[in-house]
Amino acid sequence: MSAVVKVGDRVEMKKQHPCGGKTFVILRVGMDLKIKCEKCGREIMAPRKKIEKGIKLILE
Repeated sequence: MSAVVKVGDRVEMKKQHPCGGKTFVILRVGMDLKIKCEKCGREIMAPRKKIEKGIKLILE
């Protein structure tokens, strides 16, 4: 899925975070994406390709 995401978008991922949350907020866009879990507040930074592949639905 070649998703076009921007800062501030809320996304639902295919796999859930270890805390049980599935929704994340996009904090930074570039070669890497930085996302924040809405349930526990943990921030994750990973390659754009890996995160875009895991996106199930763009909420906002």
